[in-house]
Formats: sequence, C-alpha cells, structure tokens
Amino acid sequence: MPDAKDRRAAERFPLVLVAEIVAIAGGVLLHARTSDVSRTGCYVDTLNPVPSGTQVRIRLTRAREVFTTTAKVVYASPGLGMGIHFEDTLPAQLDILDRWLADVAVRK
Repeated sequence: MPDAKDRRAAERFPLVLVAEIVAIAGGVLLHARTSDVSRTGCYVDTLNPVPSGTQVRIRLTRAREVFTTTAKVVYASPGLGMGIHFEDTLPAQLDILDRWLADVAVRK
C-alpha cells in the first residue's frame, strides 16, 4: 500500500503561514497556522480541528500577501490538526501560492 506522500497530487513544502478558517455552514472561525503547504492543500496545526468533510473558506497570510479559497477538510486529528484540500481556487490566487512555494523550494 502506498504511503500518504505517494498519493498526494502535489509536493508539499514546509511553510508556516497564518491561517484563518471559517466553516461555510455554521460560521465556526479558527485562527491557526500551517505546517506544510502544496498547490492543492495544506496541513493546519490546531487543537480543535473541524470535522472531516466540512466545507471551509481558508485565508493564508504571508507578509502582506493573502491567499484565499474555498476548501474541504479531508481529515481531522483532534488535538493535532487537519488536512485541507483547496477547491475552486482562482488563477490569481494560484499565482500567489505558486510564488510562495517557489520561494520555499529554492531554500529547500
């Protein structure tokens, strides 16, 4: 059975970003941080993750730039965090994310 890294659609990079997550249904707001990010999703460190399957809006901030998109929580680990898959990301937002990931890749 392949490990999780082999199943991922995009390479993840260690990148700590300020994260603000809002559950679309119910409006639950979380302030957290990422520990790794890819072009298709991220892992968010939080003691109180929202349940798997929850649709969210995520806002990631680095310096003065902001990346926003809708997303879905694909797994949650209580007390640790959650894996989030980005959905319906606009091209201008992907440009921001690609720039951040390229910067991290150069330093890797």
